[in-house]
Amino acid sequence: RTIARHEVAEVEQRHSEDAGRELSPLAEKDDMVIIYNRVPKTASTSFTNIAYDLCGKNRFHVLHINTTKNNPVMSLQDQVRFVRNVTSWREMKPGFYHGHVAYLDFSKYGAKGKPMYINVVRDPIERLVSYYYFLRFGDNYRPGLRRRKQGDKKTFDECVSSGGSDCAPEKLWLQIPFFCGHHSECWNAGSRWALEQAKYNLVNEYLLVGVTEELEDFIMILEAALPRFFKGATELYRTG
Repeated sequence: RTIARHEVAEVEQRHSEDAGRELSPLAEKDDMVIIYNRVPKTASTSFTNIAYDLCGKNRFHVLHINTTKNNPVMSLQDQVRFVRNVTSWREMKPGFYHGHVAYLDFSKYGAKGKPMYINVVRDPIERLVSYYYFLRFGDNYRPGLRRRKQGDKKTFDECVSSGGSDCAPEKLWLQIPFFCGHHSECWNAGSRWALEQAKYNLVNEYLLVGVTEELEDFIMILEAALPRFFKGATELYRTG
């Protein structure tokens, strides 16, 4: 079940309480919602940490989207609940939501306002190699966490030579579904329809998509376009 750091029941209770009294509209700059549906192993943790570091100073909320078993596809029920919570949860606006979830079209569920989507992509082979070793050795953020393939000493090249599943060519497809969406065809590796849908969404539904290899440029553009959230981000990135 999808939650954003708080139980859904608590959110729904707040919504029902708000419905009983007149609420003044939020200022436009405070009614903003950004969704960063982060692709794994694209420097997403580094970028998200910048948002956490800035949220206090720039006065916005950062919320992590947790899904069952880290599945990037939500059930239909959770999609409806997620759209409702994100659009009507006044206490958490302006909000920056992040998580490994596929693109979701809010307009399909009658939402009055749509969030701004952003994302980062990476060279597919470099991303796959990074993920391969991440499953075995983890990262510096949670060094004590036991990874699924911990103890496996096989190199990526050895995996390719032996035809291993963790380095199979279809694994290069992973970035496409994050832009394509929740339709089952999006996850069919090599689907022409999925690729075209992902390209359409990237061009028409995303405010900005950066590349890992030029992350600083991505951050600089975000700071210029959305200072309400990212004022000071470039300097923070450069100073580590």
